[in-house]
Amino acid sequence: MRAGPGQVLAGRYRLIERPGAPSALAVDERSGEVVRLRAWELPARLTGDQEPDGDGPVRGERLVRRVAEVGAAAPRHPRLLQGAGAFVEGDLLWTVEEGPAGRPLAEVLADGPLPPYRAAEIAADLAAALRALHDAGLAHGNLTAGSVLVCEDGAALLGGLLPGVAEEVLAEELGGPGGRRRYEVRAELVGPVAERWPLDGGPAGDCWALGVLLHRMATGRAPYPESGVPELVTAVREGRRVPSEACGPLGPLVERLVQSDPSRRPTAAEVRLELAELLAGAPEPTAGERAVPPVPEPRRPAARRGAARRGGAAKAGRPRAEEPGPARPPRIAPALLGPVLVGGVFLLLVLGVAAVVLFAG
Repeated sequence: MRAGPGQVLAGRYRLIERPGAPSALAVDERSGEVVRLRAWELPARLTGDQEPDGDGPVRGERLVRRVAEVGAAAPRHPRLLQGAGAFVEGDLLWTVEEGPAGRPLAEVLADGPLPPYRAAEIAADLAAALRALHDAGLAHGNLTAGSVLVCEDGAALLGGLLPGVAEEVLAEELGGPGGRRRYEVRAELVGPVAERWPLDGGPAGDCWALGVLLHRMATGRAPYPESGVPELVTAVREGRRVPSEACGPLGPLVERLVQSDPSRRPTAAEVRLELAELLAGAPEPTAGERAVPPVPEPRRPAARRGAARRGGAAKAGRPRAEEPGPARPPRIAPALLGPVLVGGVFLLLVLGVAAVVLFAG
């Protein structure tokens, strides 16, 4: 991409980094907020560069309008990144999404698979975001490790809604509403990412993708081959995948999410409840496991969890070191010690004399 730091796009988004594969952070000069921009190269027939009398600009505006409509209809939810629309500049289609600080889940997974209960925490956040979308009559369609942001407090935020819509409308504009050509264009845009190739769309397709992502988080790989789109699609259609037992305690849920019959998959709301029950019985992390960052409400903050555990250990009879208190002051002041001793001796003498007189009669 030819854009660079300092460049202003659409008259309001000032880039603060050079775009790379294919996103970049920018500052919205109207609101002062940091946003994430994603871009796609548009063929000349969509921009009108080679057809001055054609409908290129009109088709570009239609792309922007379709993406913006989804962004406007999306609900607000604390686990869902908000999309701010789209625009065409030159031969690029851009989408705009809020850009809080965090680390992409794909980058986290590059370090290796997650402990199953940490994967469950992330999936619970994603299920909450999906439920909000589904309740609003929308499907996400782009639930991947690349569209999830893991924040410093451990919360997972689901993004990628508008980029996913942009890729789908581009595939339709370039390849037609269906058929081989659309499949080829979509394969080029999406690539062999297992979560993007469910047999069905809508909310059931999102839940299938969540099952695939859960498997990826727990094992470090997708349950289907990703060497190429044809191989991936064929494996999904035939149900050839890695057994869900590899996911440990998440295996039964993954198994139900990735089954071929969409009517038998749990909904996003059901997934969230099941994960909450699983997390309620989560054991303490063992040595060698990757640390689980604290997760904000509605789950109890880490500081409180630690205090509860310490209190529970004390009740179970575990010894707990007590902090040393201040030194106690002496009962008798040093300056009075001498007179007290003399008085004591004198008192003993008086008592002795009295005893002799008494017994002598």
